[in-house]
Amino acid sequence: MARVLFRSWEQAPAVHDDAWAGSGVARVVDHVGVEHLLVTRHALVRQVLTDPHTYRPDNALDAVTPIPVAALRILAAHRFRLPPTLANNGDASHPSIRALVADALHPKRVADQRDWLTALVRRRVATLTAELDAGRPVDLYAGLAADLPLLVLARLVELPDTPVTAVKSFARAALELFWAPLDADRQQQLAAEVGRFHRVLREFATTGGGLAGALRAAGHPPDVVVGALFFLLVAGQETTSQFLTLLMHRLVGEPAVLAGLRDGSVAVTDVVEEGLRLEPPIVTWRRVAAVDTTLGGTAVSAGTSVVLWLVGAGRDPAVVESPEEFRPGQRGSRRHLAFGAGTHRCVGDQLARMEAATVVAEVAPLLAEVRVLRAPWYPDNLTFRMPDTFLVAR
Repeated sequence: MARVLFRSWEQAPAVHDDAWAGSGVARVVDHVGVEHLLVTRHALVRQVLTDPHTYRPDNALDAVTPIPVAALRILAAHRFRLPPTLANNGDASHPSIRALVADALHPKRVADQRDWLTALVRRRVATLTAELDAGRPVDLYAGLAADLPLLVLARLVELPDTPVTAVKSFARAALELFWAPLDADRQQQLAAEVGRFHRVLREFATTGGGLAGALRAAGHPPDVVVGALFFLLVAGQETTSQFLTLLMHRLVGEPAVLAGLRDGSVAVTDVVEEGLRLEPPIVTWRRVAAVDTTLGGTAVSAGTSVVLWLVGAGRDPAVVESPEEFRPGQRGSRRHLAFGAGTHRCVGDQLARMEAATVVAEVAPLLAEVRVLRAPWYPDNLTFRMPDTFLVAR
């Protein structure tokens, strides 16, 4: 029997437990009555991600709440369009586009940013520490994590000359418009915000250098350049600022891990990987079955939407020794699928890891001395955790 699909990651565990007890696949229906297959077991999630011929990425950016005509008209007025580019591209153009983006985010170029980033994070942590010493609470999201990945990305990829606040507002609006359960009024508001920034991207796509120029030189049309920039500004920085916030929040509640970081018995890189396993910013991803097939013994018809529960795969007891415990370095910790797998694996994984490792190394002493006044709040969203204010005090 079909269930109601969780509107957000917080509603998933009940469905997930039932699926683990059976085949690892559950038939569910979403908030608008569309049926999906929810896949929870690590092996099955990985199977889908690494078989782009059977399970295509075409629906990766489809709106979870169908966009009504009024909102579509707003997007059309801004000439909004997202052709298959990266996450939603299963066509022959994908390898070329991906290669250019991967070159812009090459591990050597990422590593070259470490010293600059360390100095910036160190200054911010010092400012936050001074505020705490003065008896004032601080917001670790706004004061440290919110814009950090965007500033790093701007050093690697030429971006439009736009205020950071405008980029952040656009990115969060896009995540909400395409992946959240919404009413019609909210969809129109978000369409206007996303559409306005899309105009900025479209203009930059025809004049900008860096990655935009490289894509143009390779013969890709302006819509593809816009799509690549759209993807980078949403997935390339917003998800990382989310992860930094999620990880800091988790570590405040893990005093033994913080003590291990302090005395050197716990490695920073192991903390980051365990954080990605337990607190990934992207909790589900979607594919669509291209042909009739079976998955975990369940028949799957062509055209079926498949929802992959990435955070559930990271807690699969068949893979991880202690699935619910934050134990850096434990067996299976690095086998998470926070960055996906296969031909659409996140090209910015090394960038996100470098940023997270830098933040953890610098902020751990502060986290060991604070208490949470206001935990981050997450709005309903099928795919993304979008934390906001994270207020702490001595």
